[in-house]
Amino acid sequence: MDFNVKKLASDAGVFFTRAVQFTGEKFGQVEKTELDAHFENLLSRADSTKNWTEKIFRQTEVLLQPNPSARIEEFLYEKLDRTVPSRPNNGELLGHYMQDAAKDFGPGTPYGSTLIKVGDCERRLGGAQREFLQTSAISFLAPLRNFLEGDWRTISKERRLLENRRLDLDSSKARLKKAKLAESKAAAVPDFQETRPRNYVLSASASALWSEEVDKAAHELRVAQTEFDRQAEVTRLLLEGISSTHVNHLRCLHEFVEAQTAYYKQCYLHMQDLQKELGRFPNAFAGNPGLSMASGGSSPQGNATLPQDAATAVETDTLKIEEVQAPATGTRKAKVLYDYDAADTSELSLLADELITVYTVPGMDSDWLVGARGNQKGRVPVTYLELLS
Repeated sequence: MDFNVKKLASDAGVFFTRAVQFTGEKFGQVEKTELDAHFENLLSRADSTKNWTEKIFRQTEVLLQPNPSARIEEFLYEKLDRTVPSRPNNGELLGHYMQDAAKDFGPGTPYGSTLIKVGDCERRLGGAQREFLQTSAISFLAPLRNFLEGDWRTISKERRLLENRRLDLDSSKARLKKAKLAESKAAAVPDFQETRPRNYVLSASASALWSEEVDKAAHELRVAQTEFDRQAEVTRLLLEGISSTHVNHLRCLHEFVEAQTAYYKQCYLHMQDLQKELGRFPNAFAGNPGLSMASGGSSPQGNATLPQDAATAVETDTLKIEEVQAPATGTRKAKVLYDYDAADTSELSLLADELITVYTVPGMDSDWLVGARGNQKGRVPVTYLELLS
C-alpha cells in the first residue's frame, strides 16, 4: 500500500490539535465560538427527529415482522440488491394445512367440510396480511428509511464539517491573539539604561517579524470566518428542511393508518362471513349426541324417556322447529347480546338487548337453543345470548 507520510503526519498533528482544543473547551480554558440560539434549537430538533424516527422505524419493523430471523434475511437480501423469495405466511400456511387435513378426513364429513371453509378463510386472511405488509413497507417504512439513510447522513456530514470549521476559526482566533500579545511585548519601548544596544536592535527586528505574523494570522482568521459562515448557512438550510420531513412523515403516517384500517376491516369481514356460513350448518359443529348414544348401544331406558317428537328430530338431519313443544320445566330467560339475522325459516332473528325465552331439546346441537318470542319460535345461537338465572 502507498502511504503518504506527510499527509499521515499532518492528520496526526490535526488530531492532536483538535484533542487539545476539546480539552481546553471542556475546562473553559480556551475560547469557543458559540452558535446562536435559533441554530441550537434547530440542532436539538434534528437530533430529536432522528432519534424518534429510528425508534418508530425499528418498532414498526417488529410489528410487521415479529420473526427476527426473517427481518435479518430481508435485510441481507436488500443489501445484496436481490428479491426476497416469496413464502407463504402463517395464515396461508395454516389454511393450506386445514384444507389438506379436510382431504384426508373426507370433505363430505362435518369436520372435513368445516376445515375446508375455515382453511379458505385463513388463506384469505393471510393474503390480506401480505397485502397490508407490502403497502406499509412502501408507504411508511420506506420514507423513514430514506430519511435515516439519506437526509440524516447528509445532515451529519455537514454538521461534522461545521464543527471542523468552528475549530479552525477558534484556532485562528487564538493564533491572532497570541501574535498580537507577542507584538505588543516586542514593540514596548526598552529601557536604554538596562538594555544593551545589541538587544535593542534584536527587539526592533522581532517587532517587525511579529507584525508580519499578526497580518498573516488576521488573514487566516478572515478566511476561517468566511468558511465557517458559509458552512453554517449550508447546515442551517439542511436543518430547516426538517420541517418538510415532518410534513412528509405525517402524510406517510396517515397512509399507514389507512392501510391498517383497511386490513383490520377486511379481516373482520372475512371472519364475519365465515361465522355466518358456519352458522347455517349447525350440525357441522358437533355430532348428534342422541344418534351417537343410539348407535353406541345405549340403555333402552335412556331412549324410552325421549318424547315422540324429540325422537323424530333426532332421526332427521334438520330439526323441525314448528313441531318442537316447549317443555313444562327447564325454560330460561336470556338477554340478546348482538343482532342476529336468521339464515332460514328454522332460525329466529334477534335484536340486541331484547329478552327471549330459551330451552333445549334432545338431539339439538349444543351451540344452539330454541328461542321463543311471543308466537315466534326458532333456533338461536348460544354465543349471541346471555343466560339469566
